[in-house]
Parts: sequence; C-alpha cells; structure tokens
Amino acid sequence: MTVDLVTQIMADAMYTVLITALPPLLISMVVGLLVSIFQTVTSIQEQTLTFVPKLLAIFLVLMIGGGWMLNNMITFMVNLWSDFSVYIH
Repeated sequence: MTVDLVTQIMADAMYTVLITALPPLLISMVVGLLVSIFQTVTSIQEQTLTFVPKLLAIFLVLMIGGGWMLNNMITFMVNLWSDFSVYIH
C-alpha cells in the first residue's frame, strides 16, 4: 500500500463525510440565523428558543435526505471493500 493510495482513500473519505454532513449543518445554520434575526427584531432573549426549530429542521432534513446520505456512505464503503485486495499488496 503506497502513500498515494492512502492519501486517495483519506481524500475520498473526507469528501464523503463533507458531502454527507453538509445538508443538516447548512439547514441548522440557516434556521439558527433566522431565529436569531427573529429574536433580535422582537427583543425576545430566550436561549432555548433556537433549540426546537433547529431540531425539527434537522429531523426533516434527515427524513427527506436520509436515504441519499446513507447511499453516499454505502457507496463509499462498497468501493473501499471491493478494492480491498489491492490494498493488502
């Protein structure tokens, strides 16, 4: 197993993690920003107000895009395991 091969595997793994984690993180960030703007406009300074909308938004993203996210991870693992004989030489 060469250094180039290990580097390629790590790059593919990081890309898969980034692409898979990006939708929930982006939605959480957007919802948090919108709730913060709402709190600023209405002068409501309740700390727990951001928790429920973020939780619901992430839950919806996981329900809608969960199959795609799981398919991304499965595809990466299948590719990794199918090339296993190349890695042990």
